[in-house]
Amino acid sequence: MTEEALVLDDRVVAAETPLELAKPVALSGASMAALATTLALAGCGDGGSGGGATGGSPTPTPSTPTPTPIGAAAASRFLGQATLGATKAEIANVQSASYDGWLTAQFALARATSHWDWLVANGYSAATFINSLSGFDQTIWRQMIVEPDQLRQRVGIALSEMLVIGVDALNLNWKQFAGAAYFDVLLDNAFGNFRTLMGAITTNAAMATFLTFLGNRKANPSTGSQPDENYARELMQLFTLGLYQLNPDGSVKTNAGTPLETYGPADVSGLARVFTGLNLASSDSTKPDRYRVPLVMTAAQHETGASTFLGTTIPAGTEGMAAVNLALDAIFAHPNVPPFVSKQLIQRLVTSNPSPAYIGRVSAVFADNGKGVRGDLKAVIRAILLDTEARDAAALTSTTASKLREPVLRLVGWARAYSATSPSNAWAIGDTSNPNSRLGQSIGHSATVFNFFRPGYAPPNTAIASAGLVAPEFQITNELSVVAYINYMQALIANGTGDFKADYTTILTLAADSQALIDEVNLVLANGQLSSATVTAIKTAVDSIANTGATGPSNRVMTAILLTMASPDYLTFK
Repeated sequence: MTEEALVLDDRVVAAETPLELAKPVALSGASMAALATTLALAGCGDGGSGGGATGGSPTPTPSTPTPTPIGAAAASRFLGQATLGATKAEIANVQSASYDGWLTAQFALARATSHWDWLVANGYSAATFINSLSGFDQTIWRQMIVEPDQLRQRVGIALSEMLVIGVDALNLNWKQFAGAAYFDVLLDNAFGNFRTLMGAITTNAAMATFLTFLGNRKANPSTGSQPDENYARELMQLFTLGLYQLNPDGSVKTNAGTPLETYGPADVSGLARVFTGLNLASSDSTKPDRYRVPLVMTAAQHETGASTFLGTTIPAGTEGMAAVNLALDAIFAHPNVPPFVSKQLIQRLVTSNPSPAYIGRVSAVFADNGKGVRGDLKAVIRAILLDTEARDAAALTSTTASKLREPVLRLVGWARAYSATSPSNAWAIGDTSNPNSRLGQSIGHSATVFNFFRPGYAPPNTAIASAGLVAPEFQITNELSVVAYINYMQALIANGTGDFKADYTTILTLAADSQALIDEVNLVLANGQLSSATVTAIKTAVDSIANTGATGPSNRVMTAILLTMASPDYLTFK
């Protein structure tokens, strides 16, 4: 194994684990017998260096007389960063419109329907669903897979992994609606201003119950009770600032080699005083409506004394909601916010280890979009996706410019590539967070505010950690989870679940030509990033299956898809 396989090294051992195949399946015995061999061959290749890809060009500058055409593989790679999964139609759109033109069109797309409205339209507001999660997974999966506003969907999922709630832990009835309302907040504000988003999550019922500040009360001297500090702490630590003071390029400020802390216990206690008195706008629990509207301030529960934190003091007697807004303004103005938020968005969209220069460029746009506006997420997203480090084909051979594809994105990418639908609107995929039988990840189901994986996680005792790099998704990756993922996807690719199934009609026309078949899967599903060794290994497996009989063509197609999704080249996105 070469150093070029840096982010793959720690997963190859898992790929070599014997597989306990899911049943029933429609794949042939020959195709499955080839699986372990294919994985081992792929793992010893060139680390997904793009041998099977056609390199693209950076976005032309305004002074370029004739724009350089965008290759199909380059367009697919862009969509791997900007959407939840490429399709042939979207690849063509990028090639026609240019990267910048595609972004402009996506920014202009309104949401077709909100999660909330979909739940209502599909009957989940009936009294029988009052104390359940029914409908939540259905609307989350459906919207990720079929909605055309794919840039918004991708950014919304990224935000959900930074500003985390877990629906299972919500101490509310109508959990599915509370969760839907929270995800609607993220999606509705994905292209807005980060300060607006901060206010929206602070006054959201799901966030308030998840981080236990719903009904938070001012200190009571007679009992010794103090305001709940949970939200104050996580708002600073996880959502906006981080533990240590940062330079604009994301590097940590130090004093004599010691990192400088961003805040201390007194800052948490002072800020917690601000988040007192926030409550649901209605006491009517028979309908879910109160979870959609912002929280309201109960003056009698709000701390009226002065609150001091991060060098800011909110004067005594300040009205409750005004105090909240002043506190959020103070945090938003902190110099850590641009690099802290920008780096995590880059990690979620492009690469786990952006260079300080990349972070610095995006952070500068966050601080000022060129028109004196701070926190313009639309400008930040454009800066992330059009940056040289995102668009330069040199990343395909870099040892650090990569990220492990999140399990959820693998499933959605497959579903989008092959037009998976659920005619009954049942979308029976469900909660996929079980690491032993499913994906080990499911959007909205994190058990804690720390997400399924942390942005700074590095797998211990690995080449990744030794190189000073991080690989967040490795936190949910091990031998068991890799095998579970392959088994789960094998069954899903072959049979779907319920009436949720892929449509292989178009790609079946390529079944007789194994090279054309694999090239198509590589382009759309793997964003053109399969190495020549991996392509050869998959072709050998496909060619071992006769293109005859009722199942021959479909077995060839599904084998090509499964082996691609099991290969290290696919799992590591560059």
